[in-house]
Amino acid sequence: MPAQERPAEARSAQERLSAAETWRALYRYFRPHRAAVALGALCTLIGAATGLAQPLAAKTLVDRLGSDDSIAGIILLLTALVVLGTAIESFGAYVLERTAESVVLAARRTLIGRLLRLRLPEVERTQPGDLMSRITSDTTLLRAVTTQSVVSAVAGGLTFIATITMMGLMDVVLLSVTLGVIVLIGGAVALVMPKIARSTERAQEAVGTISTALERAFGAFRTLKASGAEERETASVRAATQEAWRHGVRSAKWQAVAWSSVGLAVQVSFLAVLGIGGARVASGAISISTLVAFLLFLFYLIDPVSRLVEGVTQYQVGSAAIARIVRAERLETEDVTESPAERPQGRGPAAVTFEDVTFRYREGLPYVHHGVTFDIPGPGMTAFVGPSGAGKTTVFGLLERFYDATGGRVLVDGRDVHAWPLAELRAAIGYVEQDAPVLAGTLRENLLFGAPGTTDPEIQDVLVRARLHTLVERLPDGLETLVGHRGSQLSGGERQRVAIARALLRKPRLLLLDEATSQLDAVNEMALRDVVAEVSREVTVLVVAHRLSTVTLADRIVVMDAGRVRASGTHEELVAADPLYGELAATQFLATSA
Repeated sequence: MPAQERPAEARSAQERLSAAETWRALYRYFRPHRAAVALGALCTLIGAATGLAQPLAAKTLVDRLGSDDSIAGIILLLTALVVLGTAIESFGAYVLERTAESVVLAARRTLIGRLLRLRLPEVERTQPGDLMSRITSDTTLLRAVTTQSVVSAVAGGLTFIATITMMGLMDVVLLSVTLGVIVLIGGAVALVMPKIARSTERAQEAVGTISTALERAFGAFRTLKASGAEERETASVRAATQEAWRHGVRSAKWQAVAWSSVGLAVQVSFLAVLGIGGARVASGAISISTLVAFLLFLFYLIDPVSRLVEGVTQYQVGSAAIARIVRAERLETEDVTESPAERPQGRGPAAVTFEDVTFRYREGLPYVHHGVTFDIPGPGMTAFVGPSGAGKTTVFGLLERFYDATGGRVLVDGRDVHAWPLAELRAAIGYVEQDAPVLAGTLRENLLFGAPGTTDPEIQDVLVRARLHTLVERLPDGLETLVGHRGSQLSGGERQRVAIARALLRKPRLLLLDEATSQLDAVNEMALRDVVAEVSREVTVLVVAHRLSTVTLADRIVVMDAGRVRASGTHEELVAADPLYGELAATQFLATSA
């Protein structure tokens, strides 16, 4: 297998989406919740409208103070406006927050569905920790831009326009002074917005690196302990966290500049209006009540301007997350949709044919297969043997369509694997990998992973055949016993037997065993060889093996070397006719498999 490389989408991590692409992606998440967002925005605007009425009420209050009229009604009106505005805005804020969580939920569901259907080459080119951060961290940032940013920008913009209109009706001169200060400082704020986006995206990439580093460490925790590598791995993870901190602080710095600019604009405007407005009151151009109301409007302007800055800032933060989510969504996926009719119903053993198959994992890498050709009828057992790197395991990957052949054809039952619905093809195959992976969860969950509808009698039958029944009997909770992360509570041999049992429960027509007994003791290996031999009477079994005892049981043997089939036949025929096979047989096939 090729070494894991930096994925293409990560190589272009600094390439931002265009504004149009960002808005299209944003609208896609926003669209199902338009009604709720509209309701939240309406509540926000109503709350803002009650706020706009307060300076006018205050102006009336000041005028009445000079004329000895009753002010009780005005005081009650101001109080009612404050209470009503607060209540409506609070309800609107709840609607928006609830909608934001719904957006995150929908985004996570979509991403999970896509990422678990990625083609294997895409996963091998991408760090798993980085993919996980798209679901956990990036979607959290998405919540801000899809609701808070949109509503803050719209509500802030409309309120800003309404406030400016009211201020203009009171005094155009003072309005001009205010707008001049706001435009000057607003231009400076606009310059820092792209910096916020870049810093946020880099911080999110660093969070993905943290997840990758931790996944790497916990994925080989025993090796880490045995190698005394705790300090080195700790330093590696700390370096990633330091990088995330550095970019996060940079983003926070520019956000602080943006937010402080709002206060600066209002304070400078206040001083300018106070000076110029005082002169206009002294000259009789405006009344003192008009100046008071204008100053109240000016302070009220803090809220819409803050909303606008918040909306733009959140958009910059969220657009970085959207870019990473969209790039994840663009990774190539498989169509594994399965209908009940697609599951094969007892059509007998499968036949496998390779016709002049060539394959390499990607462009630029050497070919693994160079015109591989063989024909295997069913049923029976066929063993693939050869030195390391011969391409034996790759045969299984091509049959499962984990990869597509670069040239030639791979056929199952005389039908090109590309013509099979993927779910139907894989439903016909049971596959036991080299490392026999076991998933966190219970033993029962692992056994039923590939055949969830299996009955208890069928489970018990396979447990006996796979020599697992004694293990189940001594486990404290039987089949409900937790096996630990990656089956850490089981021995290597037990994990292999679980993997074999899992494959048998699928009732496959084609069984692929890749070094499936390499970690078993002699007694269990002999018992499982008998099981495989029994299964091969009704199922086509392909085995990658390096133990002579397994190979000699095969009905046919395919010898591979350097990506080619160099010979095929029975054990006796190959010992006599093929020097490589004779050498492998003489050394008991102790070479490591490929």
